[in-house]
Amino acid sequence: MTPIHPVILSGGSGTRLWPLSRAALPKQLLPLASDFSLLQDTVTRLANMPEMAAPLMVCNVEHRFMIAEQMRQIGSAPRAIVLEPVGRNTAPAIAVAALMLSRDDPDTLMLVLPADHLIGDVGAFHAAIRVAAAAAQKGHLATFGIVAAKPETGYGYIRKGAPLADAAGAHQVAAFVEKPDLVTAQKYVDSGEYFWNSGMFLFRASDFLKELQDLRPDILDASRAALDAATLDLDFVRLDPAAFEACPSDSVDYAVMEHTQRAAVVPADMAWNDIGAWTALWDVADKDEQGNACRGDVMLENAHNNFVRAQTRMVAMLGVSDLVVVETADVVLVAHKDQVQDVKKLVDRLKAEKRCEHLIHKQVYRPWGWYEGIDEGERFQVKRIMVKPGEKLSLQMHHHRAEHWIVVSGTARVTCGESVALLSENQSTYIPLGTSHRLENPGKIDLHMIEVQSGTYLGEDDIVRFEDIYQRS
Repeated sequence: MTPIHPVILSGGSGTRLWPLSRAALPKQLLPLASDFSLLQDTVTRLANMPEMAAPLMVCNVEHRFMIAEQMRQIGSAPRAIVLEPVGRNTAPAIAVAALMLSRDDPDTLMLVLPADHLIGDVGAFHAAIRVAAAAAQKGHLATFGIVAAKPETGYGYIRKGAPLADAAGAHQVAAFVEKPDLVTAQKYVDSGEYFWNSGMFLFRASDFLKELQDLRPDILDASRAALDAATLDLDFVRLDPAAFEACPSDSVDYAVMEHTQRAAVVPADMAWNDIGAWTALWDVADKDEQGNACRGDVMLENAHNNFVRAQTRMVAMLGVSDLVVVETADVVLVAHKDQVQDVKKLVDRLKAEKRCEHLIHKQVYRPWGWYEGIDEGERFQVKRIMVKPGEKLSLQMHHHRAEHWIVVSGTARVTCGESVALLSENQSTYIPLGTSHRLENPGKIDLHMIEVQSGTYLGEDDIVRFEDIYQRS
């Protein structure tokens, strides 16, 4: 049995699913359709395939600790977690993965999967993978064409050509087609010759690298330079920033698949959804008799065909239809279902106005746990902090603020200057401005604390780290 190496691409930001998806916590790391994140679902749906090797993850450097923790939660030990210093689209990410895998075996089979897709029929997915693997072993670059359930203007399409003589169930690719208008999309669906372009691929590393060398040697050279100069950082492979930033940004479709003579398409009917907008979640969610899909504390009266997600409080809706309502601790989005593709425009406005709601939630995750803003005003800020058992914050100091810490539950080991003390529930301490300090959880349960900051500047960038087990700068 020839092993297949999953390559999971987790570099996207998912702006169309704002306000839940944000730069610091994008959609692939969120539990949107189940109790697990989309990333976790992507990995676990491969678990029953004995030919699958350990996944190789390619991700944004800022998400590395969350991805490592989510893999630990599902018992997956990645072959590597490769860190991109900047986003350069899918072609460079796949090139780096192919170069890494080819070091052991140039003909390694690579299954390239975005981290943020839903697949309802896992059995059909597995069957399509095996068809694609057989095509890949014959030298084809296989992509998965999703049987179009309806005319969809938000997807690109693939037109199938003649069946492959050497790979049953796969076809030549006759053409890649850009996103069509509705009338054209209907014609595509009616013809039976067009499939949605899934953005999933299976090929041998050597075949992909050969095509990339012929078609985009600039991308291949920059990717190789970034990998050759990469450094190990804990369990992560950190690509060289200068070399990777110099790499052209391009998708694998534009760089390779639309130009290669080796492209093959494997038709697949597997209840696939790329979760590109809030209505996509409404499509796949369980609904009540009025067509409403709700999650959280939601009360509806005379309401129909709505998507409602409440994170922190009750959402009540009366006499409305066809709305998307997403409530978080700091933002409430209300949109008509016909307008959700334009959520990105709101995100762009937040960026232009230099606001932070597109970047972070009120609860911000860190490798040691999380913190959440509770209150703030002139010269003060109050946070709730959770530190996981056995974890510790960096040894640090602040130039502009002092801090009061109050233990709510658990045990804290506090370093303040030269002294070290253990604090338990209802005990507190004071960290003077300019004093080196560290917070640790030596216990077996989560440590919860309240931190009160006071000073002339309270930004997160007022941190001087002297020592950090997570090797953050």
